[in-house]
Formats: sequence, C-alpha cells, structure tokens
Amino acid sequence: MNNFLAKLEKKYGRYAIKNLIIYVLAAYGIGYVLLLTAPAAYSYLELNPALVMKGQVWRLITWVCTVPESFSFFILFMFMFQYFIGSSLEKYWGSFRYNCYVFSGIFFMTISTMIVYWITGISMSPSTYYINMASFLAFAVCFPDVQVYFMMVIPIKIKWLAIIDVIYMGYEFIAVGKYKSLYSAAYGAAGVQYASQLIWATRVSIIVSVLNFILFYFGTRNMKRFAPKEMHRRYVYKKNVKAAAAPNGTKHKCAICGRTEKDGDNLVFRYCSKCNGNYEFCQEHLYTHKHFE
Repeated sequence: MNNFLAKLEKKYGRYAIKNLIIYVLAAYGIGYVLLLTAPAAYSYLELNPALVMKGQVWRLITWVCTVPESFSFFILFMFMFQYFIGSSLEKYWGSFRYNCYVFSGIFFMTISTMIVYWITGISMSPSTYYINMASFLAFAVCFPDVQVYFMMVIPIKIKWLAIIDVIYMGYEFIAVGKYKSLYSAAYGAAGVQYASQLIWATRVSIIVSVLNFILFYFGTRNMKRFAPKEMHRRYVYKKNVKAAAAPNGTKHKCAICGRTEKDGDNLVFRYCSKCNGNYEFCQEHLYTHKHFE
C-alpha cells in the first residue's frame, strides 16, 4: 500500500487539505451548537438510510457534523486532545496520507451503513466517535510512548489506553450476542430473526469503524521484518549495538541530523527497511531522507 499511496500522492497530493483536523473539529462545533440551540435541525444532520432513500441525500455528508459524545465540561479537553492527535498525525504522515486516512474512514462507515440497511432493513446511524477512535489508534501506533494523564491525574502511556480501547471493542463485538436471548424472550421466533440481523449489523459496524486503521496498519507496515532472516539480522545488530554502546549512553541516533533520544522526550526513532544497512532516523527524516545504497 505504501507504493500505491506514494503514486496517489504524487498525482493528487496538491489537492490535500492542510490542517484537516481544524475542519473536522469545526464540523463538530456546528453539531454541538445545533444540538443545544435547535435539536430539531440537528436531527437533519444524522445519517438515516431510510430517509436517504426517500431523497434526503445530504445526510450522506452532513453526518460528519454530528457530535462524537454528549455535551459536558470535558468537551473542551476532547477538542484539544483531538487537535493534538490530528496535527501530530498530519506532521508524521504528511497532509495527503492523513487526508486519505480520515476520509477513507468516513467513506467506509457511510457505505457500510447503507449496505446494512439494504440487506437487513435496519437503520443504524454511524457515530463520529469512531472517526476519533481510528485516529487515536493510529496515533498510539506512531507514538506509543507518549504519556498522557488519564482523568487528568494518572500518568499513562498512550499505547496502554489504545490496548484498553481495543479490548473494549472486542467485548462489544461479543456482547451483542445477548440480543438473541433478549428478543427471543420478548417476541418469540420473530424476535430471534430480528436479533440475528441486529447482531450481524452491529458487528459489521464495529469492524468497519476501524477498517481504515486495519488497512493502513497492515498495508503500510513492512511485513518483511517478520521473516526469519530479517529477525536474525535485527538480533545480531542489537547485540552488536549493546556490546558497543555509545560513550554518552544514547541508544538511538538519527543518521541525518544526529539527534538522539536525549534531545527530546517526544522524539521517535525508526529504522528504514529500504536503506542498505542499519540506519536509524527521527520521525522528521524517516520519510524524507535519501536512501543509503
């Protein structure tokens, strides 16, 4: 997928929206204003497949203005955190790839909602909460050791919060199975049939909500790193590095700018699989350096 995205970026990169997260948060802001001042008007933003089929096609787009969570004092912190995540991903990936990530998530959720309705007749409105969730998971993969304060008190690395979210989504995926017994007790055979469709629709929605993350994660990772030969090469390299540790005690150093982990707590270093040799780069030069032959 890296090559595919590179070709797309070369051809269409100039159309990428800079600072996309600002527009996403502005859309949420519109949703909150309407929710608080004109709830009836807010309902026209939601993606309702049944109403889309009756001609209200604007809902295919306006649902991105619906709010990711109920209004509270913590909304301000949510906006600040999402801006931090979005701007960090855009700097790390570049505007074009970040655009592709966000818009692919919106596209997948929109299409899956309509397909589920056409197959089952069940109308399930997607939530922008999952747009934020997919971005959060991507951020946790790119910057796993960034520390945040859970509930503004407990320091915790972002990767652990991401793991908790994934576990909870897995629980939701399994827990919807209880619908069958509940509907069976209340409505009999007809209830069982409806519950089966509802379970299927809900599980599809859960998977699709993070489909863009799954595709980007596995599609852009270098899977050759799991080959036995490559794993052995990395083992030997790490062993040699450990044996000849730098005098100043640093473990990572960018081959371009020379920065080490001591130059900043948030610096992230990665090896380039395309370079001939063990060259390590900071996140600023990982995608922009000229490969060593």
